[in-house]
Amino acid sequence: MKPIPYGRQNITQEDIQAVVETLTSDFLTQGPKITEFEQRFAEYIGVKYALAVSNGTAALHLCAMAMNVNENSRVIVTPITFAASANCVRYCNGQVFFADINPKSFLIDIEKIRDLLQKHPKGYFHGIIPVDFAGNAVNLEQLRKLADEYGCWIIEDACHAPGGYFIDSKGNKQHCGNCNFTDLAIFSFHPVKHIACGEGGMITTNDEKLYQRLLKLRTHGITKDPTLLIKNDGGWYYEMQELGYNYRLTDFQAALGTSQLQRADKELARRRQIAKKYADAFAGKPHIIGQSGFVEGHAYHLYIIEVDRRKELYDFLRTKNIFAQVLYIPVHTLPYYQNLGFNEGDFPVAETYYQHCLALPMYPTLTEEEQDFVIEKVKEVVK
Repeated sequence: MKPIPYGRQNITQEDIQAVVETLTSDFLTQGPKITEFEQRFAEYIGVKYALAVSNGTAALHLCAMAMNVNENSRVIVTPITFAASANCVRYCNGQVFFADINPKSFLIDIEKIRDLLQKHPKGYFHGIIPVDFAGNAVNLEQLRKLADEYGCWIIEDACHAPGGYFIDSKGNKQHCGNCNFTDLAIFSFHPVKHIACGEGGMITTNDEKLYQRLLKLRTHGITKDPTLLIKNDGGWYYEMQELGYNYRLTDFQAALGTSQLQRADKELARRRQIAKKYADAFAGKPHIIGQSGFVEGHAYHLYIIEVDRRKELYDFLRTKNIFAQVLYIPVHTLPYYQNLGFNEGDFPVAETYYQHCLALPMYPTLTEEEQDFVIEKVKEVVK
């Protein structure tokens, strides 16, 4: 059996052709493919504005800047996520606070957020960064109501969840990143994500002022827009109006992303099919606990199980060329955050999850034979 990773990009001949056409065009960066990718992505998600950037971390950083995070800002984040979800606050010298996760969904627990907010006067906290972990959509309608009560903005980290959704109180599908209940949302186009650009990210919003500011921040804080200039010396003239960064995406990466976007729904359907097979295979197995089962609206970037002998299973699967992965180490237990005053034991649900979690192979080109092999080998150890 050839190696079976936990995630893998799917590059087709159409993808390659799209990149080649762009490489032989007049633009390699800041060209028309960027605008095309942004417009098509905005249509796919159902949002007014989309802004392509160099990666998901850059997207988070720019969002934190756009929300004016500074040394006086206090922001609530989940401990079960990649470190960038919290790091973006620290890049702006803000203060990170964590709220524990729900043991069934693995998402930040809204009631734990409520508990944290209630322990402090209104206005103490400034923002919340929920994560659609593994592709499971946070109920942002509920979170928005709570955030409004305490005066907090929301940045949705939807890196795992393009195409994911939750059902709102009126029975409507609310797609991840549509910003109907958030100020901003971000996505990643890392190779193992739903849409691969090699590296890349996207910010979405329905707020024109935030969008205009993000346009500047993405390119050194510089603008050439005549309506925004303080003065105008001519067609060449530009102004750096605040300190920004070079967080642009290239045209050939955008061409790859646009090509991949055309089959996003098809590949998402395949992910859900794989998840359903895992769910059926492990149903009624008390020794495999906490698996996500099959959840409506889940985008299934990951399929997570929890087992008692996780390291034994992890090591055994590797001997069979199955490269399952542990995602994630709780952020508050990483040395940098422990140096900020966090300790093991602070968020017991997240830590218990980490002791047992394992992400099984999940990507659209995973074959039936490969998945059967993974299921068989998991059951050999966990019984």
